Amino acid sequence: MQNDVNRRHLLRGAGGIGGSLAASALFPGWARSATPGLSTLPTLSGEDIKLTVGHSALKVDGRAGHAVTVNGTVPAPLIRLKEGQTVRLSVTNTLDEDTSIHWHGLLVPFAMDGVPGVSFPGIPPGQTFVYEFPIRQSGTYWYHSHSGLQEQEGHYGPIVIDPAGPDPVAYDREHVVVLSDYSFLHPHQIFRKLKQQGGIFNYQKQTIAGLLAGKDQTLQERMEWGKMLMDPTDISDVTGAVYRFLINGHGPSDNWTALFTPGERVRLRFINAAAQTIFNVRIPGLKLTVVASDGQHVRPVEVDEFQIGNAETYDVIVQPMDDRAFTIVSEAVDRSGMGRATLAPRPGMAAPVPPLRARPLGTMKDMGMDMSTHAGHGGGAAAMPGMDHAAMGHATAAPGMAPPRARGSDAMGDMGGMEMSMRDPLNAPQVKLGPGVQSIAPMPVDRTGEAGQGLQSVGHRVLVYKDLVSLEPNPDTRAPSRAMEIRLTGNMERFTWGFDGRKFSEKPAPYTLRTGERVRVILVNDTMMTHPIHLHGHFFELVHGPVGHMPRKHTVNVLPGGKVTFDVTGEAGDWAFHCHMLYHMHAGMFQVFAVRPLDGAAA
Repeated sequence: MQNDVNRRHLLRGAGGIGGSLAASALFPGWARSATPGLSTLPTLSGEDIKLTVGHSALKVDGRAGHAVTVNGTVPAPLIRLKEGQTVRLSVTNTLDEDTSIHWHGLLVPFAMDGVPGVSFPGIPPGQTFVYEFPIRQSGTYWYHSHSGLQEQEGHYGPIVIDPAGPDPVAYDREHVVVLSDYSFLHPHQIFRKLKQQGGIFNYQKQTIAGLLAGKDQTLQERMEWGKMLMDPTDISDVTGAVYRFLINGHGPSDNWTALFTPGERVRLRFINAAAQTIFNVRIPGLKLTVVASDGQHVRPVEVDEFQIGNAETYDVIVQPMDDRAFTIVSEAVDRSGMGRATLAPRPGMAAPVPPLRARPLGTMKDMGMDMSTHAGHGGGAAAMPGMDHAAMGHATAAPGMAPPRARGSDAMGDMGGMEMSMRDPLNAPQVKLGPGVQSIAPMPVDRTGEAGQGLQSVGHRVLVYKDLVSLEPNPDTRAPSRAMEIRLTGNMERFTWGFDGRKFSEKPAPYTLRTGERVRVILVNDTMMTHPIHLHGHFFELVHGPVGHMPRKHTVNVLPGGKVTFDVTGEAGDWAFHCHMLYHMHAGMFQVFAVRPLDGAAA
């Protein structure tokens, strides 16, 4: 199968389907779903840590499947470190393909960052690579493969770094909660299907029965969306149709359980290690006090629910007073399934599991056409009837490009007397138009004050990015010297993704910074899908909140048709920059930030 990402330069060692399946017959034994039933994760600590990557078999809700494991567990062992120490991690590869480990969110020398073809060559079969670096921070982080699609198969694990001084968060007990998605279908087969047919795993399309029952869109709205060949139900690429949603390696029926004593302040360290799933997290009956985001302390904020993008982490405090069980719910953003675990005073207890909520629908705002700022127009699908579909030809298509399908068209309309195009190159002159650019958002807006898709009307408080304020002062409060706009682009039908209309396999020039330079980056999402964007080797400050206390993150969700602005200070090296939806990165949504010294010498 042809992979759109250049494996030789980026994802070395992505084994083919046949080779991986053949190797699966040689499993050394069953992988442990990191914690059988309940208890804490297997933990490694100290200055010298040994990790072995290999094939294992795994049972999820009683069904057997294949996994790529670290030390035989899914998730991999919890690595517990101390701020100020130096750690040596010896990683031995027993696979028949290259592997790697990226220390997600850790500030490490770029040669230790673990991205094959960017910061090091990768770890060949039968060899050991030693990562060594000082620990410059504290908080909740994680680690995972950056080779092929191994992350989807179980190659991920949590990291907790204890602070050198007093912890500003008071708690009596803690649990690490790793959220992930798992499929019995091989990830290369999933990727092939995504390339063959857009929306192939979406089993929640609108139906005639739903129309007659008055559910979802009205007939007029469906007709308007149909004219643009768009599907408002297409929220996730890979869904519960082929996924099991795991908590600490356990499926919903396995009921992983975390213990507490009534009255205790319990710290839950949530990590989204999923390949392709954004989760909405809540614990019915308990308030969640968010105290850290991406390992960085924030001023406490009490919510009922939060959305966690791929690769994000959130620390929350809960204080259950009753002697009863509570259900930890990690519901997939498209509501096609959920992960489920239990918080309980004793083993063997369970609480009611809430039903899946109605799946969300895409809106005009998700297309980057926010009508709410224009008189006489709402921000949702109801604005569609005002569009002049007679003008919806494909005149703006790039030469040789077939008419676009599904998400994004050359839709033009007369909206309150204002003509708009969904592929107007004047809206993004840096974008390379072609088959990989299905649409350009004509009216993107800052959506960091909004809950994620489907959470706008849930009836309780949902965390939004603008709730986050850094507890500690920002280390760099200089104003940025320049701004850089980066467009998130894609074509859903072709399953092609990129930045500024370019896939990484096309070898676009890297984004360049100078060491110590302060730059403002504006991410604009031209697609109808949320993208969690991660910059290696850096924390950036989201531009909102009190000056000097802007929230610091390493990964940020950019909502459909939305934009996110952050300030970042360059650290010398070549740093991966990509969407953390694994299949989006695999299909080309990957770039490099090349940060060089001011004198132009090599870093």
